[in-house]
Parts: sequence; structure tokens; C-alpha cells
Amino acid sequence: MSLLPRGRRCGAAATAARRLLLGTRARVPGSHMCNQYTTSGSLTEEKKELLQSGPDLQDFVSGDLSDKSAWAEYKGNLKRQKGERLRLPPWLKTEIPMGKNYNKLKNTLRSLNLHTVCEEARCPNIGECWGGGEYATATATIMLMGDTCTRGCRFCSVKTAKNPPPLDPEEPYNTAKAIAEWGLDYVVLTSVDRDDMPDGGAEHFAKTVSHLKERNSKILVECLTPDFRGDLQAVEKVVLSGLDVYAHNVETVPALQRKVRDPRANFEQSVRVLKHAKEVQPRVITKTSIMLGLGETDEQVYSTMKLLREADVDCLTLGQYMQPTKRHLKVEEYITPEKFKYWEKTGNDLGFHYTASGPLVRSSYKAGHLHASV
Repeated sequence: MSLLPRGRRCGAAATAARRLLLGTRARVPGSHMCNQYTTSGSLTEEKKELLQSGPDLQDFVSGDLSDKSAWAEYKGNLKRQKGERLRLPPWLKTEIPMGKNYNKLKNTLRSLNLHTVCEEARCPNIGECWGGGEYATATATIMLMGDTCTRGCRFCSVKTAKNPPPLDPEEPYNTAKAIAEWGLDYVVLTSVDRDDMPDGGAEHFAKTVSHLKERNSKILVECLTPDFRGDLQAVEKVVLSGLDVYAHNVETVPALQRKVRDPRANFEQSVRVLKHAKEVQPRVITKTSIMLGLGETDEQVYSTMKLLREADVDCLTLGQYMQPTKRHLKVEEYITPEKFKYWEKTGNDLGFHYTASGPLVRSSYKAGHLHASV
């Protein structure tokens, strides 16, 4: 549930997956953010020009800040010193639009008693994903099995409990009904961890996918799953349900796993899950996500990317970790857009089918819109 807080955990990799699935090149939507500004007569011509030529939201999403002059004078610290709390750099300060699609999605979710990782993890991109646009598909990542997790990862603000409420047996049906009402052609399903259940909720995932495919055989389904405590039979149950993309987030580099994730999770276990999914169903696209800014080194990031590619992971997303509340891990470093572009190139060079890397990228971010543009 990356991430993006958990999971921006947000979805340009989803775009790539759709291109791989469809084998076609769809039109790339233009930015739906207006890049025209009303400038005060008191501004100098230089400042007026700076406003007009500054990057828009699409630049933030892609990490492609070709005109770096807007941020050239930023003198704030990017790496945290002891006892310090970093200030948000300008490339992460973006206004989040709220529109008709946003309100429609929210009302539909409430009426059907469904939960989204967008809300529970306090994702900063919720308005952008749910708002859609002239050419965009409004995308919400549905969180199955309730809103209470049995684990307590230090980056995630989803509430936790040892024994969450029992599953809603009608949830798979209600989820399919909601997707039908929205008319989406791509949906992301994720969940909290449910270590209180024998199969970790794998059967619940499988039933939801089955209902969706029965209603619309053409719909593309991505499942962003827990690690199921390493239970490979549970992984198989989800992989063989008819989904198109199997995603599971390793979250961070191996050296920081114990600091960042719940003790029941670890890098090796997550990689086994991803690798097994590909072995069981080779046609399925596999995908994972890494948060940057938690104190990792460049060498550790590169090594992690190599290990993931060796495990035959198809798509990778890298995004900036953002502290959801003061109780959670502090941001150790704000990664520049230029560095994110470097990691995107590195991922492509290593052979990932698609690498989405940018400050605001999350593993399920605008999945429908971005898949359509791949």
C-alpha cells in the first residue's frame, strides 16, 4: 500500500504494464493542468517569464524538470541533520485538484462501504488520481479486507490491530459493482495485511478478481498484495485468479528493511513472492516499488534494482518517501528530480520493461491514465 506514505506508491509502472498487455500504443494524454498564470503588474518581466515557463504537474509526476531554473536558487537542506526536521522542497509543493470525479468516487465508495489505500495511507496524490481529467481515467486503488492492518510498518499510517474485524463476504461482489458503475478499464486491488487469517486473505483477492472478470472480461486487473507471510500457495491462488498484473512492494533496500517494515516482513521473502508469481504464470506482469529518502545509499539502491531484475520483476517504481504523521519515520533526504531521472535511466538500462521514477510517483498513481499512455 506503498506508497506513498504507503505505496504513490502510485502507478506509472501500471502504464507500462498495460502497454505490455495490449501491445498497442495509445495516445499520450496531454497535461490537464492549465499552465497559464495571471501575473501581477508589480512583478518584473523576469519573474513573469519564470512563472509562465515553470514546470506543471505532469513534470512533477514524470520527474522531467527540464527547466531547472525554477528551483536553482533553493538553498534548503536536502539531507536531515540530527534533531532536524526537513522542510518540504519546492518540487514537492503542488496543489492537488478536487473535481467532479473525485466527489463521485468518494460518494460511491462510501455507499458501498469500500476502502481505498488513497485515503487510509493519506496519499498526497488523492485528488489528482481521483479527479481524472479531460483525457484521464480517474483511478482509485481499492483496499480489500477492511481498513485495519495486522502489521505496523513505520512508514504507513493505516491503523493496526492484532485481530481486525472479520471480512465482509459481500466485498468481492460490491467491488465488482463499483467498478462497473465507474466504467473503468483498469483497476488496482490492494489490501491490508491479514495475518489473522490462514491464507492471509488470498481467497478474498481471488474471488474479487473473478467477479470483476465475470462482469467485464476485457477489464485489466492489477493486484498489489501482501507477502502472505511467504505462503507460496496463497500467492498461487491470487496469480491464477485471472489477474493481469501481480504487484508486491519491497518498499526499501535490504539494509533498511528492519527499520522501515514490520518485523514479519523482509526483502528475501518479498522477492520470493514476486519470483514465484512469475514462475507460476509467466504471462503475468510483475511489479514492485521502492521508497527513496529513508537513508539508503546510491550503492544500495543500485544493488536492490539488480536483485529485483534478477528475480525477473518486470516493472519498477521509485518515489519519494513522505512522512504521513509525526509518529512515523522522519524523511532522511529529499531526492531531487534529476536524481529520480537518473534512477529511471538506470532501471531501463538494467532491463526493466518499465521504470517509473519521480518525486510524486507511487505504485498505483493514476494507474489507468498512465497505463493508457504506455
